[in-house]
Amino acid sequence: MATFTKKLAQPKPNRLRYPDRRSVYWLDQMPPESTGSITKIELTPRWSELCRNKTFYSQVTVSPEWAVSGAALRAVPSDRLCALALPPAPAVGWQPERPLLKPLNRGTQTAVATSRICQLAQPKRRPVLEGCSPKSKPLPLTHIPYKPSAHIELLATPKHDHPKFEGQRSVCWPVSRAARNCSASHRLLELCGPKKRMALFEGYDPNIVSRAARSASPSPRIQQLCLPLPRKCASN
Repeated sequence: MATFTKKLAQPKPNRLRYPDRRSVYWLDQMPPESTGSITKIELTPRWSELCRNKTFYSQVTVSPEWAVSGAALRAVPSDRLCALALPPAPAVGWQPERPLLKPLNRGTQTAVATSRICQLAQPKRRPVLEGCSPKSKPLPLTHIPYKPSAHIELLATPKHDHPKFEGQRSVCWPVSRAARNCSASHRLLELCGPKKRMALFEGYDPNIVSRAARSASPSPRIQQLCLPLPRKCASN
């Protein structure tokens, strides 16, 4: 803190050492020549007070009890303050929480269950398999013998392949004798050859237009497609 205060206490440098910089500092007249390197500045009493170091107290002992003033003892709250001090009322329709263990009424305590309720309260009994004692571990439902119907057995039958189904073709297959002894015709050899074209350094012009393209005439359908839309013509 003291270093920052000393930095602020340093006098500002003289910005008018270079009077020829008219574009930066607008002056009506030339500033007087100064002999010193910096401008002498006199500190005001307020600046001197701000330059002082702050006093820090490492041990601050404040008692938790303090005296109440006489005005606070004799203060009387206003009606508005009393109204604001009241707790907010609950919303309309609010009901308190229902207790976890609600006391039972006498009718519930003396109620007698019907035969139907007693029947529904009984646990379900699973069929006991042959050869298993009742005290053994119960088997899951998937182990209980069950005879499927004829339709389920029909649906469970796997599907067979079509008589004309051919399996996946092998990657390697024998080449026929006709393919091995085949000889290409002159026309086929002509079509297989690359297109002959001169290189650029040999005088090839890629932008030249052929004679057939220059003498071509568009068909009526192409001329019809080249016409602008009627709505655009009307707007123009």
